[in-house]
Amino acid sequence: MKKILLGLLGLLIIFVLGFIVYINLTWDKDYSKEYPLRTDLNIEADSTMIARGKYLVYGPAHCAHCHAPFDKLAEVEKGVEVPLTGGFGIEMPPGKFKAPNLTMDNETGIGNRTDAEIYRMLRHNVRPNGLAAIDFMPFINMSEEDINAIIAYLRSTEPVESTVINSEYSFLGKALMAFGQIKPGEPDQPVPISVAKDSTVEYGRYMAYAVANCRGCHTLRDMKTGEYIGQDYSGGWVFNDNLTRGWQFNTPNLTPDPETGFITNWTEDQFIMRMQAGRVYEYSPMPWAAFASMDEIELKAIYRYLQSLEPVKNKIAATAIPPAK
Repeated sequence: MKKILLGLLGLLIIFVLGFIVYINLTWDKDYSKEYPLRTDLNIEADSTMIARGKYLVYGPAHCAHCHAPFDKLAEVEKGVEVPLTGGFGIEMPPGKFKAPNLTMDNETGIGNRTDAEIYRMLRHNVRPNGLAAIDFMPFINMSEEDINAIIAYLRSTEPVESTVINSEYSFLGKALMAFGQIKPGEPDQPVPISVAKDSTVEYGRYMAYAVANCRGCHTLRDMKTGEYIGQDYSGGWVFNDNLTRGWQFNTPNLTPDPETGFITNWTEDQFIMRMQAGRVYEYSPMPWAAFASMDEIELKAIYRYLQSLEPVKNKIAATAIPPAK
C-alpha cells in the first residue's frame, strides 16, 4: 500500500512539474500570423480627424483615465489635457498591469510604432510583439473612422520621455494565456466604416458598447479571466481596491427593470443632468469627467438605448459603501 501511495505521489509531482513547464514554455504565444498587420492602412489625417480623435481620447473613450499618470488624474478630471505618458497601474489575479506611454517618444512611447501596429492593438488586442492583451481597451467594435481618428490624434501629440515598468503576468495569467483564455479580440458584428452622430437607439448602442464601454463595468465579470458572467448592463461588478481608498462601489443595474433598474424611472432630462454633473464620490472608479464632456445628442442616444434593453432583475443593494470605521 505504501509503495502504491508513493507511486501516486510521484506521478502527481511529475504531473505538476510538467504542467508548470508547459505553461512557462507556451504562454507567450505569438498571434502575428493569425492577425497580420494591415498593409492597406493609409491614415490621411486632417484637422477634423485629429479633433475627433482628441475628443474620444479625453472624452467618451476615456483613454486619458488610464494612460495619464495616477498623480495627474485630478487634472484629467478637471478637463486638463494631460500628456498620455502612462504609468497608471492595476493589480488583479492574472498579474500587474501598467498603462504604457502613448506619446510619440521613440524610446519610451509609441513613436516607433507603425499605424498598423497601433490599429491591431485597438482592433484585436494584439501587441506589437504578437502577444494577446487583456481587453482593457474594448474598442474592437469601434468604427474604422473613430479608430483612425484616435491614431491620428496620437500622432499629433508631442513626445514625452517617460519610462513605464512593463506589465507582468502571474502564473495564473500565464496559464490563462497558454490555454487561450486571454486571447485576441474579434468584432462580434460587422465593423462600420463610420457612424453618424444622432440621438437614436442605434447610435446609443454604438456609444455604450463600442466607445464608452458602459457594458464593461456594468456587467458582472470574472476577475481572473475578464469573461462576462452576468447579463449585459445588469450591474453587480464590485470595485474595492487601493484606488477606491477603502470605498466599495457596486455598479448599478442599467436595464429598465421596474423593480431593480437604477435609472428606470429617470426622465431623459434627469439622465442628462446627472451625467453632466460629474463626480459625486471622490474615489468612484467611473470616469465621470470624460462622460460629462458628451453633448446632449450623445447622452440622449445612450439613455434611449439603455431604456430599450431587455429588463433584467438584479437587485444592487447599494452603489457606494464607505469604509468601515
